[in-house]
Amino acid sequence: MSASPHQLISMLFDGAGTAIRAAALHMREGQVAEKGKAISKALDIVNNGLLAALDREKGGELADRMASLYDYIARLLLNANLRNDPASLDEAGRLLADLGEAWNQIKPAAHQGAE
Repeated sequence: MSASPHQLISMLFDGAGTAIRAAALHMREGQVAEKGKAISKALDIVNNGLLAALDREKGGELADRMASLYDYIARLLLNANLRNDPASLDEAGRLLADLGEAWNQIKPAAHQGAE
């Protein structure tokens, strides 16, 4: 309840990564229904969390590029689910992990002066 907006986005990246790792495990074990649920959770986080959090007015071109990247990640996840493709799932996971790591390197403006 007391998480900052920055922390909430970090939590979204973490949640998407967890869902993708679960999907990969279910894919390897042939658990189709569970794989689908995990990929659906990751898609929900990307589309209704990360993408929805973008402020396209303030973010300008960067926000537009992030939206395109989130769209690409969503297509990778859909492909992974439809074709049972671990490579697409891995790529989506790597991209989100890289973005999450970069996000965590950003210090919110309110905390920069305190550190």
